Amino acid sequence: MTVSVSVILPSYGRPDSLKVACESVLSQSYRDLELIVVDDASEIDLRPVVEALGDDRVRYVRHEVNGGPAKARNTGLKMARGRFVAFQDSDDMWLPDKLFRQIEKLESLPDEVGVVTGSKILYGRDEFHNYGPGKVTCAPPPDGQIKLDDDQVRRFFFGNRISLQNAVFRRGCFPDREWFDPCARANEDWDFTVRLVQHTKVYEALDPVVLSFISPDSISRNTRKQAIGTIRVLKKNQRVLAAYPDAHTRILLYLAQALMTLGRKRAAKKMLRKALRIHPVKTLAFVTARIPRVLRKRLPF
Repeated sequence: MTVSVSVILPSYGRPDSLKVACESVLSQSYRDLELIVVDDASEIDLRPVVEALGDDRVRYVRHEVNGGPAKARNTGLKMARGRFVAFQDSDDMWLPDKLFRQIEKLESLPDEVGVVTGSKILYGRDEFHNYGPGKVTCAPPPDGQIKLDDDQVRRFFFGNRISLQNAVFRRGCFPDREWFDPCARANEDWDFTVRLVQHTKVYEALDPVVLSFISPDSISRNTRKQAIGTIRVLKKNQRVLAAYPDAHTRILLYLAQALMTLGRKRAAKKMLRKALRIHPVKTLAFVTARIPRVLRKRLPF
């Protein structure tokens, strides 16, 4: 059986929010879809939650060993039968006409545009990345909207404009069978998108298409995992980053700050030395503004 859209939803636990996330996909005004739920070796049995949906468009697969969201999404991609691919998260809700609007737009664009993405209303975090109840923002920020004639490779090195659950992809927009790095336990979406825009163009609309919720166990709140994911982005894109020294420097400085927060001062200094060689003015300004004076005295510059 062929379908237009394969929706891939990885989950580790979260049976209550998983049900709501699935229902927001199955109730879309665009009906020609399959929903592939990948249970990433949850300690809680999720099969009854999925079977209770009572919809023959749903397919369920379970990993015997937890492999993280990247591996789970790759599993879903191998099973996908659609011309288009979309992703949902187990703690988010799609707005009812998300797929209809995005598929309609993607089909109106030339083949060189492989992705249509939108924004999300994010609960539990504000625009300054402060977390807590009652905080709400729109992500990504609308004032940074990406354009088709931008240097999108450079733009995505400065920041990921695609939350996977916000987007729809042409199935052939990326050359590799596995889209995601299974070794990345955080920032795997950014790792993917910086490679993606080296092969295709992204159309970004500002309209919200998702309601998203920061969970207490959200990976986006884990500084260590975020830093490890960023290091993988840095290592795998050295050749391309050589053409974008300002973006290269920004990533190094982000890592230096994260490593300082984690108490990894030696590793942080290594990142600062690299940044200094690439962009001395920006690095010194960062050190003056962000690094405590007591630590600055120990830096090798």
